[in-house]
Amino acid sequence: MTPARPLSVLFVCTLNAVRSPMAEALTKKYYGGDMRVESAGLRAGETDGFAMAVMNEIGLDITRHWPRTFEELEFTDFELVIALSASARRKAEEFFHPTGGAVEFWPIEDATMVEGSRDQKLEAFREVRDGLLRRIRQRFG
Repeated sequence: MTPARPLSVLFVCTLNAVRSPMAEALTKKYYGGDMRVESAGLRAGETDGFAMAVMNEIGLDITRHWPRTFEELEFTDFELVIALSASARRKAEEFFHPTGGAVEFWPIEDATMVEGSRDQKLEAFREVRDGLLRRIRQRFG
């Protein structure tokens, strides 16, 4: 049974540069009319070029994504927070449990750690994108 779809969801990871902006864009595409969707990181990095490229392959533009931290969020009363890295999970539990928000952990590999050719790196980012999409569809119906 799929849990109820929340009215607001926040995706969090380490830098808000790959996994969380990808998850934000995918969720907005399929469920953005039904829920508020945002993303943040422990630290603000720079949106990754490989992430931009693989999202562009499916018609989603994340080039305007501005990485931000938890502290930079204007809205913090999220019904659901989904952590995509172990360090983000710890911070999310500390930051959002007092507000009553539920925290879920989706351990998603960090594609930036993959070494190899450009094609190998792109394939790693595609796997992250496609894995996120499967999880999002499974979670939100």
